[in-house]
Amino acid sequence: MSETFVVSKSQTPGTSGEEELSQNNSKFLHPAAYTDATKKCRKQWSTLNCNSAQRTGGRQSSTSLSTGERSSVSKSSTTPQSCANTKIVAIVEGRGIARGEIGMACIDIKNPVLLLSQFADTQAYLRLAVQLNVLKPFEVVMPNTSLEHGSKTKLLCRIRELFPEMTTVTVQRKYFNETKGLQYIQELCASEYKTVEIEVSPKYYCLAACAALLKFFEFKQNVTFACNSLKVVYCTSADTTMISMATARHLELVTNELGKVEHCLYGILNHTLTPDCISELIDKEELFYDLKSVIGKFVDTEHLLSLCIQIPKEENVRNCEQKIANVICMKHTLELVKPLRNCLESCSNALFQTYFQILSDERFLKLQEKIGLVIHTDAQWQKGVLNMHMQKCFAVKPNINGLLDVARRAYSESVNDVSDIVKQLEKQYNLPLQVGYSAMCGFFIQIPCKLMPAEKILPQIFLKVNKYKNFITCTTEDLLFPATRCCDSVLLKRKHLFLVYTLQIKLNDRIQESLNEIYLMSDIIINEVLNEIREHIGCLYNLTEAVSSIDFLLSLAHVYTLSDHVRPEFSTSLAIKNGRHPVIEKICGTTFMPNNAFLCEEMNFMILTGANMSGKSTYLKQLAVLQIMAQMGSYVPAEFASFRIADQILTRIGSSSDIEKNYSTFMLQMKEANFVLQHTTEKSLIIMDELGKGCAIAYAICEELLKTKAFVLCSTHFSQLTQLASVYPNVENYHFSVEYILDKTKGCTCNFTHTLTPGPCKEKYYGIKIAEISTLPQSIVLEAKRLVTTWSETRSPDSEDDVSYGENKEKIKLAIHLIQLAQQDTLFDLEGLKEHLRNLQAQFKINTTVSPHSDDI
Repeated sequence: MSETFVVSKSQTPGTSGEEELSQNNSKFLHPAAYTDATKKCRKQWSTLNCNSAQRTGGRQSSTSLSTGERSSVSKSSTTPQSCANTKIVAIVEGRGIARGEIGMACIDIKNPVLLLSQFADTQAYLRLAVQLNVLKPFEVVMPNTSLEHGSKTKLLCRIRELFPEMTTVTVQRKYFNETKGLQYIQELCASEYKTVEIEVSPKYYCLAACAALLKFFEFKQNVTFACNSLKVVYCTSADTTMISMATARHLELVTNELGKVEHCLYGILNHTLTPDCISELIDKEELFYDLKSVIGKFVDTEHLLSLCIQIPKEENVRNCEQKIANVICMKHTLELVKPLRNCLESCSNALFQTYFQILSDERFLKLQEKIGLVIHTDAQWQKGVLNMHMQKCFAVKPNINGLLDVARRAYSESVNDVSDIVKQLEKQYNLPLQVGYSAMCGFFIQIPCKLMPAEKILPQIFLKVNKYKNFITCTTEDLLFPATRCCDSVLLKRKHLFLVYTLQIKLNDRIQESLNEIYLMSDIIINEVLNEIREHIGCLYNLTEAVSSIDFLLSLAHVYTLSDHVRPEFSTSLAIKNGRHPVIEKICGTTFMPNNAFLCEEMNFMILTGANMSGKSTYLKQLAVLQIMAQMGSYVPAEFASFRIADQILTRIGSSSDIEKNYSTFMLQMKEANFVLQHTTEKSLIIMDELGKGCAIAYAICEELLKTKAFVLCSTHFSQLTQLASVYPNVENYHFSVEYILDKTKGCTCNFTHTLTPGPCKEKYYGIKIAEISTLPQSIVLEAKRLVTTWSETRSPDSEDDVSYGENKEKIKLAIHLIQLAQQDTLFDLEGLKEHLRNLQAQFKINTTVSPHSDDI
């Protein structure tokens, strides 16, 4: 191809203007056939940098992108190891009457799975925001038409507004080509996933995004994918629960407000080592520990697959070395398939049996046989640079390539020479010398300080003395890569001394040249092995999925062993007995106070009142977190739990403002409330904490939510909202009680029971009592009490209509309770059911005898 690829990195807030840079010398080229290995080897040997500084290799020929980005967010995809995430996303939106139709494609540099999706979104781009919040890409590719005539499209502005840390890159619109995208899928998709072609063929926009993404990936990474090797998946949002960005932040699902990962839901559940299966893992302790032992030995299989199917456009020593390491890791992974299959053989669960069938695929044995023909039996993945160097050098079996055997013999002799030199120096200077190795310095000599005689002065032969952490490093002429000389003696007084005396320039150079020859000659053989692996790539994708799923299930089972959890049920109601917040329980231990919860279609609105710090916000977040845990397949911290599956979890929590957008606290609350009202469905779970700054608007919002069958939990300090229960039979009032204790020495103190109690909060002006126990001056508290007495209004006595309504509501509650009891017929045996009905009857008589409005609210 002769066309030029134009890339523009859009500015983030805080920078000026848009920058578009034409890459005249950068083109998308297909990798040339590797035909003349010997000539290529000679070229690489002559240009190799022994310090391995050329980590980007051939990618340096590609032009760099705009440098106008802020350093905090300017992340290049050529260095994914420095980024928190390694995903790249391409997004395109329809124009004209198709505006709002979004096509999206995503690929992870370390996971060779191409995710495609196309959906109709709202004007606020809610679904796109949720998708990006889950994927967290570090680069978003969009067509340059997003910046037409110097103005940004609404989609681009929305992405920048919600995700200011993401880098947006614009490319020419012609690369968003649906025909090219379909060709990519036909050529690159693995045979096991070819059916996705039928699903995405009519999806114009996701195919266009696919074409631009893969083109951009080739350009930035300087690699191509092998034919029939990529896993392509079309994702839809059907049968999934949508959790907005604000909800995920307020509920502290992935990180808490202080940025601590361990004190959030993810930190509690994350015990991964890389149909209820969990109950089988819990019941069979031996199975749990056997699986945990095997799973812990797996390497990053997704990243390994990604490296195996990517073909570098330019071969160099680093790429050759990486391929050898990949094959060794693949051999290590395949050897774990049989132990993992044996662990699952006795499992009765259908999902585990499915994984057992996946691991019984004959292709795993074929791959092991293919690798075993050329890779040494003892070659295995090991930790440590020197250990892996040795494994990679001798990975290929002997007698396959004569020149390779000669190079390895030369390498072994050079390493033996290093050992001999160190022994000679040890005897000559009477020093406890040891051989060490690092990727940057090669072989060197190290002297542990604890073995070094006190006040010992190093001889002049040790050069270039440097201090590194708690060690001192130095070299000599004989044992070093090329470097400047420095003739300083050093007095060893450190607690730990790590003295480096690197081996001769000629010797380390000779070792490095031998290594390069070994890698480049081994590459010819390794490429044949990789081609064999790519032919059976489908079973490896299945293996990756099985390992990650089993690891996830083990993590959930591990959570159960740490605390008292129960298996949740799914019904038409939300019923929790003695539920606990998993994160706070971990922090507080046994001091956390459990509480009950009940919502159903006939009683779907709960209003919470109570003093500040009584536990209202924690309770609301607790219910949302338990809902998420249940729907993800986890056991939940409670004695009993039943949930209605929610299609959305929407929240309005917090009282922050937004200075950048000029939003006050009240304005931000109203926008969040409007967002909830617009997206509420009959199956939603809605959390409203401290709604509004005015009683009237809060009352109106609650009435609007009451028109739906969504489960709503609302906390408030407005006592007028509790009157909704007098108008709507599906509204229930609850409060968190606080005990006020008068002490002659300490004055008034508060005991926060954190116990959920039926009915509205009976205590008036609890804010003054909270202020009284604080450090607020006593004169201010007394003045507040005087003003309250002056402003207080007498409440009119209950009318006969109010009493009659209270009796009718108690009858409605009894009927709802009986209906729910009939649906949950497995909760009680016959005698237990009789006892429960007698208690219901007694409670009903008490509630209908006492007026529900006898207490002042």
